[in-house]
Amino acid sequence: MIANLAQLAAEETEQNPLIPAGPELLVGTIAFAIVFFFFWKKLLPNINKVLEERREHIEGGIEEAERMKVEAQGVLEQYKAQLAEARHEAARLRQEAQEQGAALIAEMRAEGQRQREEIVTAGHAQIEADRKVAASALRQDVGKLATELAGKLVGESLEDHARQSRVIDRFLDELEEKAEATR
Repeated sequence: MIANLAQLAAEETEQNPLIPAGPELLVGTIAFAIVFFFFWKKLLPNINKVLEERREHIEGGIEEAERMKVEAQGVLEQYKAQLAEARHEAARLRQEAQEQGAALIAEMRAEGQRQREEIVTAGHAQIEADRKVAASALRQDVGKLATELAGKLVGESLEDHARQSRVIDRFLDELEEKAEATR
């Protein structure tokens, strides 16, 4: 028995350490087949299923991202178009406001010119009316004074209104003629 053990020990020492013994190889192969079968039947389908779901989810996410990108691009283009339209509208409104302002200024100037002309015309009319009133008052005062003076010179009263009026008018007409002749 010891001889057998020694022989076995000698055989074992001669054997390559990289190649396992026959019974170990058989047990290892059976264990590997069992693990491989379990892995093939149970784990591999679950792993493939999870991987497929993940791939679909990622592809769906990529497709969703592409769709969102296209939608965002459309919204950006729409925003740019609205912004350009708003700028155009603002420029148009600014131009209209400037035109309305210029028209309003021109209208106010015309209205001011018209009012100035009315005031000047009213002033001239008022001056003319005041001149006529002053001339009339002056005629009366000058007539009274002339009548009194003439009455004193002639020595009789010239109190008759009709005669007094004619004398005054004649006298003032002569004065006006002399004044115009000297101009």
